[in-house]
Amino acid sequence: TEISHTTARDVARQLTQQQISVRGMREQATANLLKRYIPIAAALGGMCIGLLTVVADLIGAIGSGTGILMAVTIIYDYYESYMKEQMAGMGIDLAKMGLQ
Repeated sequence: TEISHTTARDVARQLTQQQISVRGMREQATANLLKRYIPIAAALGGMCIGLLTVVADLIGAIGSGTGILMAVTIIYDYYESYMKEQMAGMGIDLAKMGLQ
C-alpha cells in the first residue's frame, strides 16, 4: 500500500538517502527484502494496538482503552514536534536527511 510513503521501495530509498544499506544488496534487492517484513510488522503493530485497547477496556483502566491510546498518540505528536523544533534550532535540516 502507498500510505505515507511506507512502501518497501520508499523505505529502501530513504535508507539509501541516509547512507544505510543491507550488506551485499542494492536498493531494489533491499526493497524486495522489505516487502516480506513491512506487511507483517504493520499487521502485528495493528493487532498489538487493538489488543491493548481491548485489554484496557476489559480491566477498567483509568479511562477507556481508546482514550488511553488517543492520549499517548497526542503526547507523542507533541514530543515529535518539539524535537523537530529543537533540531531546526540547531540548524539540522530533516528534509535533507529524508526524515521529514
